[in-house]
Amino acid sequence: MIRRCLAVLSTALGLTLAATAPGQSQTILTVATVNNADMVVMQRLSSRFEQQNANIRLRWVVLEENVLRQRVTTDIATRAGQFDILTIGNYEVPIWAKQGWLSALENLPADYDVNDLLAPVREAISDQGKLYALPFYAESAMTYYRTDLLQKAGITMPEKPTYAQLREMAEKVTDKGSQTYGLCLRGKPGWGENMAFVTPLVTAFGGQWFDKEWRPTINTPQWRDAVTWYSESLRQFGPPGATSNGFNENLALMAGGRCGFWIDSTVAAGLLYDAKQSQIAERVGFAPIPTGSYAGGPTWLWSWNLAIPASSKQQEAARSFITWATSKDYIKLVAQENGWVAVPPGTRQSTYDNPDYKKVAPFAGFVQQAIMSANPGGPTREPRPYTGAQFVAIPEFQGIGTQVGQTIASTLTGTSVENALRSAQSATERTMRQAGYPK
Repeated sequence: MIRRCLAVLSTALGLTLAATAPGQSQTILTVATVNNADMVVMQRLSSRFEQQNANIRLRWVVLEENVLRQRVTTDIATRAGQFDILTIGNYEVPIWAKQGWLSALENLPADYDVNDLLAPVREAISDQGKLYALPFYAESAMTYYRTDLLQKAGITMPEKPTYAQLREMAEKVTDKGSQTYGLCLRGKPGWGENMAFVTPLVTAFGGQWFDKEWRPTINTPQWRDAVTWYSESLRQFGPPGATSNGFNENLALMAGGRCGFWIDSTVAAGLLYDAKQSQIAERVGFAPIPTGSYAGGPTWLWSWNLAIPASSKQQEAARSFITWATSKDYIKLVAQENGWVAVPPGTRQSTYDNPDYKKVAPFAGFVQQAIMSANPGGPTREPRPYTGAQFVAIPEFQGIGTQVGQTIASTLTGTSVENALRSAQSATERTMRQAGYPK
């Protein structure tokens, strides 16, 4: 009777009570993750993990990217302990590890094969030689385009396009009457949304966030040229409401045949080439991210990772799940369910060695090379005191990048580039003074 009442209550609350043997305790893990397609698949397939681990149940909190970052940052900084597993990026991992906020992941099972993890990805989520997260997928950046639109316009995609060339090509394929937009880019404000694109764009135009004395360098000709290119290109050739479009929204537009060009994460390749998810699977091409007046700078490297906060009281159970979800066997499970083209990319050498993956993923070699050669610590045109390609690897950047992202987004809705950069410069100077820079 008691169990029946609990079952009714749990159903009302949207929870699941597992059938456990008498005297067997049940562990409930609360998992915070982002609403990207690969994570939605992980949530769906996690029932397999629960079947293999009858005493563990998963409670999912799936959030939009900006909301996820805010929630998990607040939770871990206050040690509130709401979550047992966090989905975080290679920006947060080393910073939070130094704060003692994450559990080190040592002595992983031999069959997990840590050495199979791609070295740049593994190093980006380590501190003092210890892993503090396990990579679910990893990415660099690339340019996607509609091959049929280029053919119709008589355009040949350059082997190494420039931003000036891309703008010209975007103009030629734009047909707003048929809702075909020449260029789709992230416009949604956020340090990991629009600024994940704008930061490497600025670098390509010869700019950077700070000089070697930690003085902000936002209100400069280099930023002005980059943001002008961004703002004018999106307003003239982009979809309406671009300030609402992040990775997921642009992916939907591109997969639905609404974009001529899209510059974004390499992880989208598997989704765009998957005919079950993409209307343009037979009509999509790819090229490197464009270059500007400055080449050879830091290059995009990002990973979404599963980490365990030190505040979790379910350490062993959480460790069991994250090793399962980032293992070779999990990748094979996704391949069995959805096909090899849809597996989480960018983390394991064994994925790129697999002939079945190579057969259906023409982009595989390109992506692997982009990740293996990623250089987030590379030089900007002028010396800089920080590392990072699409972010600045300091704790303060989460707030700075989000604030500046809101200001940059305003240029898509009428604010002049000059006023936006002046405001962003002033706000960033104030934040850096309050944070005690230079240190």
